[in-house]
Amino acid sequence: MTLEPCETPDFPAAGGRAAPSSGRRPGRSKVPKVTVHFWIIKILCATVGGTAADLLNDKAGLGLTGVSVLMSALLAVALVVQFRTTAYRAGVYWPAVALTGVVGTLISDGLTDSMGVPLDPATTVFAIALAAVFLVWYRRERTLSIHSIDTTGRESFYWLAVLLTFALGAAAGDLVAERLSLGYWLSAVLFGLAIAALGIAHFQLGMDEVWSFWIACILTRPLGACIGDYLSRPAGDGGLELGTVVTHALFSTVILGLVVHLAATRADVTEQRAADGTRPAGRTGSRDAA
Repeated sequence: MTLEPCETPDFPAAGGRAAPSSGRRPGRSKVPKVTVHFWIIKILCATVGGTAADLLNDKAGLGLTGVSVLMSALLAVALVVQFRTTAYRAGVYWPAVALTGVVGTLISDGLTDSMGVPLDPATTVFAIALAAVFLVWYRRERTLSIHSIDTTGRESFYWLAVLLTFALGAAAGDLVAERLSLGYWLSAVLFGLAIAALGIAHFQLGMDEVWSFWIACILTRPLGACIGDYLSRPAGDGGLELGTVVTHALFSTVILGLVVHLAATRADVTEQRAADGTRPAGRTGSRDAA
């Protein structure tokens, strides 16, 4: 069973026909099925995003500005490769997600630490920016479904939204941790319970699939960060004192193993559909959540 939303149908334009979208690649999804693997890697990427920023900032001595420039350049390269692919590839998609997590964290840190913007307005700014992206995305494409990422325009909106969910999650997570002073472990439990409640609202109470997905994307960032902080921070700060190097290496290794597994098994590849929207002849199975 896949833990992902069903596609929001494209609303018809005037005349009863679906609004056209240039560059369509029918059946060529650029994102994976949202399975358990997806959420595990997503949480791990949130942890790696935080530890990578700390490592480069503290250990390499690049400073926040230097780290931001370096990681933004690497993300740009990763996204160029991602955009040039014709379909989802695990070995291309997930490095781009990991780098997006790093850059999203750096954007949040830059706004709050370097520019001195308090967490309350910073969280609000990222929330408004994400809402604006969703609004423009929907007005242009008539859908926010991640299962119709088959044009350059939709893919651009998708990655911008992912970047902002990381930034928003970072700011909101720091805000909650600062206000409630729960410590890393209890904060992780809190965000884990929030995700569990979201799952119940979606699967049991019929909460909209698309919004369930995007809210979960926001919540996984502080969850992963809290887990990483708990493992890496000194015991005096409430952590297990494994250090950022060990924690980063551990989580990166697990991500690599899962991505290699997915690339080999193609377990998260959405079944390709024909140009007319039907399944290829001779193939059956449960309905794509694409």
